[in-house]
Order: sequence, then C-alpha cells, then structure tokens
Amino acid sequence: MTIKVKASRFRIRRADPAKAVPAAKSDGNDFLSPMDDGFGAEPFATARSAPSAASPTEASPEAAVDPKMEVALESIRREGLTGRQLRLARRVAMKNGLPATSDFDAIRLLRARGIDPFQRNSMLELVASDGKADPSPSRELQAVPDAGNRLPQIAKPISLPSTGQRAEQSLAADVMKIQRDMAKRRRRKLIIMNVRLFFFVFLPTLLAGIYYYKIATPMYSTRSEFVIQQAEPKGMGLGGLFSGTQFATSQDSIAVQGYLQSRDAMQRLDTDIGFRSHFNKPDIDVLQRLAPDATAEAAYKLYRRNVKISYDPTEGLIRMDVIASDPETAASFSKALISYAEEQVDHLTQRLREDQMQGSRESYAEAESNMLAVQRNVVELQEKFKILSSEVEASLITQQVSVLETKLSQDRLSLAEMEANKQPNQARMAPLKQRMAALDAEIQSLRAKLTEAGQSGLSLAEVQSELLVAKANVETRQLLLSQSLLSLETSRIEANRQVRYLSLSVSPVAPDEAAFPRSFENTMVAMMIFMGIYLMISMTAAILREQVSA
Repeated sequence: MTIKVKASRFRIRRADPAKAVPAAKSDGNDFLSPMDDGFGAEPFATARSAPSAASPTEASPEAAVDPKMEVALESIRREGLTGRQLRLARRVAMKNGLPATSDFDAIRLLRARGIDPFQRNSMLELVASDGKADPSPSRELQAVPDAGNRLPQIAKPISLPSTGQRAEQSLAADVMKIQRDMAKRRRRKLIIMNVRLFFFVFLPTLLAGIYYYKIATPMYSTRSEFVIQQAEPKGMGLGGLFSGTQFATSQDSIAVQGYLQSRDAMQRLDTDIGFRSHFNKPDIDVLQRLAPDATAEAAYKLYRRNVKISYDPTEGLIRMDVIASDPETAASFSKALISYAEEQVDHLTQRLREDQMQGSRESYAEAESNMLAVQRNVVELQEKFKILSSEVEASLITQQVSVLETKLSQDRLSLAEMEANKQPNQARMAPLKQRMAALDAEIQSLRAKLTEAGQSGLSLAEVQSELLVAKANVETRQLLLSQSLLSLETSRIEANRQVRYLSLSVSPVAPDEAAFPRSFENTMVAMMIFMGIYLMISMTAAILREQVSA
C-alpha cells in the first residue's frame, strides 16, 4: 500500500529540550519522513502503514536474539551520530535495497557490504536522484511500498549554529575563496613570467650559445710584454729618487700606449702588413668580418677590439694582446706594433736631446766665429804696420839705443880726457866730436820711432797698443771658445743620459690553439646581460605601473 502525504509550509525554530516532542513508540512500522533534516524539528508528516501481515511479534526470532548484531548496533549507537547522518544512511540503504529494520541497522548493513554511508560520492548520488523530484514545498512524498522496510525515527534533536558561528564559518569561507583566488593568480603570473623569461632570456641565450659553439670563427691571440727604460744613472736630489724606477718613464709608457691605440698605428699596420685585407677574408664569420667597403671608423673599431694594450703603473710593464684569424698573422701584427713603439720612443727622446744640444752648439759656433774674427784682425794689423810683433820691435829699438848710448858715453869720456890735456890734439878731437854728434842724432831718431808717428801715421807705441788689444781679444775669445766646447760636451753627456729605449721582456710567439671564442664563458655572459636587461625593464614597468595606479 502507498500512502501519499502532502507537506505544508513550516518555520524552522530552535529545538527546546523541555518542549521536545517525545518520540513515539516504535512498533517496527514507523519511519522518518524524507523531508526531515534531523535537526529536531517536527516532521512534515508522519505516516503509519496499515497493519502488515507480519507484526513485530511475528518477526524472526533469529534476528532478535542475534548477539553479534546487538553488539554491532550498540557500537554504532555509541558513535553519537546525528540525525542527518542517520537519515543519509537510511536513504543509502533504501537506494541499495537493504532490508534495514532501523537507522543503526542500515549503517551496519552498509558497512557489511563495504559502503561508507557518509562518503561524499554517496551523498552526491542521492542528491542527483532526488533532483528529479519537484523541489516545491508542496510536493507529495511516497513511502516505501514494502511496509516491513519502514524504519522508525530514532534521531536526537540538535540545536542550530549561533550567529557568531555562522559569521565565523562565512569568514572562513571567504578567506578560503581569497586564498584560492590568490593561488590562481600566482600560478597565472608564474606562467606568464616563465614565458617572458623563455622569450627574453633563455631563447636569446640559446641563440648566442649556438653562435659561439657552431658559427664563430676561431681567433688566435699573441701576448707580448715590454718596458721602457731610461739610460740616466741614479743621481742625487729629488730627481734622482725616481731615477731607474717605473715612475721615471710612466709618461713615456702612457704616450706609447696611446700611440699604439691610435688611428695612425692602425693605418701604418694596414699599409705595411694589410690589416683590413686580413679581416676581409670570406672564411671569417659575419659578426667578426670587416666589410670590403667599410669606413675607416669601422676598421678602427675592429682594430681596438682585436689589439688590446694595457699599462701596469706598479710594475711599469706594457702588455699587448693581438688577435687574428691565424697564429702567424697575429705574431706578425705584434712584431710590427713593437717596432712602431720603438720608433715612437726614439722620437719622444730625440726632441729632448736636440733641445739640450741646440743651445750648446749655437754658443760654440758663435764663440768659434768670434775667435776667427779677432785672429783675422791681428793679422790685418800686422800686415798693415808691417810689424810681426810690437814687443819685439820695441825691444830691438831699445837695444840699439842702449848700444849707441854706451858708445856715446865712451866717446864723451875720451873727449873729456883729451880736453884735460894742456895742449889737446884738435885733429883727434874733431872726429871724436863728430862721432858723438852722430851717435846722439841716431839715439834721438831711434827714440822718435817709439813715440813719434812714422810713415804709416802711427807711432810704435800706438801700433803696440792696438796689437795688444787685438791679442787680448784673441785670448778672450779662446777662453770663451773653450768654455763653449766644454758646455757642448756636457750637453752631449746629458742628452745621452736622457735616452729611452724599449726592452722586450716577452716576445710574441705564434700560438697553436685558438683563444677565442670562449664558448661557455661568453654564453654565460650573454645570459647575464639578457637577464639584467629583462630585470631592468621589468622593474621600470612595475614602478611606472605603481606610479600610475597611485
């Protein structure tokens, strides 16, 4: 028999234990309405089936006295299950067609078959099956046709959650929703970041690695080291403190370094050996090859990239690395650049030496010309006065005057003796007097030559004075000439001390193994560069986005 009961509208209210409706005595034919939710509310409808053919007193005695079933039911009762759980277990048992006599018996039978009555899948199946019914509150409920399978209502009334509990549950649900949304957005951002990293970092790095490992032309490097030294010995004073050290030639080393890195050195290297033609070869890869119609600026950039020169001020060494596509060419380039450096060192010291020697040479030339002029003046005076030496001429005249005066004195004595006689001999006295007069006239004539002007219009005294002045000028010019010669020799010695020369400590040798490209290192450097560019762009975009949003 099927009993249809129409549900009416009801209002949910908190169960009051004092006013709880006492459970009806179960005779085995009472069951809980399917609309009861187990919260202690009054059922929508209760139905009692017609007296069945088998009354409870006529139930099988084996089921009533089975001790194992009683123990199982008692253990299930002690679990403290709610009315909702009992209702779900009863519905699952009814769906599986189990002959349960009560809610606890339904749980026992389901567990005996290996079915968990509280599993989510079982609840979803029940909801899916109930979804076919009319959800309106006035739907009609059908009881089970078999009156023997109707279960009694054994449900404990429970209380509804309070407002605080419902708020906490709602807050927890919102927090869980926010967390799920944040996790979803985090996963989406992580995927986008990985895609960006792949396209902007890893893919360019992969292309760079392919180039360095498969495409790049091997380049050979020759290394050489040289130092610029000074020939000046160590001296005293402040200048001698740095003499012989790297600080004494640091300016020259820096000048040589700048010259080797200049366009002039590149043009000389291209003219002598053919720098541009070497890097125009078709066997060099495109990135390292110099185009045939490349400008001088492009060639100079390639020269600066392949010729690396450094100066160590602590040791005074100049290190040079020359890179080329074959080892022999690299060694020839390096040797040519070293010869250019030697020429540059000589050119730097040559002007200093010439400046030091130029003044001394000019002074010596002037002294020498003046010396020749005064000597020529002395010769001209001698030729003019027809006197080789005024001193000799004056001494000769003086000697003659002395001799004549001596004879004159003897004649005067002889004349005085003759006049002392009472009767002197006039015949002998007359010639004596004449000779004395001649001697006196000769003496006066000779004395006149010394002080009076002669045929040339000058006296011997004036001629002697001019000759002495000319000879004094000659002596002075000779002294100045000797001093100029000494200064010239001193300047020559100082100039030799200022000589710079290049000393080669490490000669360039052709290598037998390529030094470039360094595939792994260059690939890692490329990855770091791409990573840095990506980070800069990302940080800039994030800052701009934050500023715009603010």
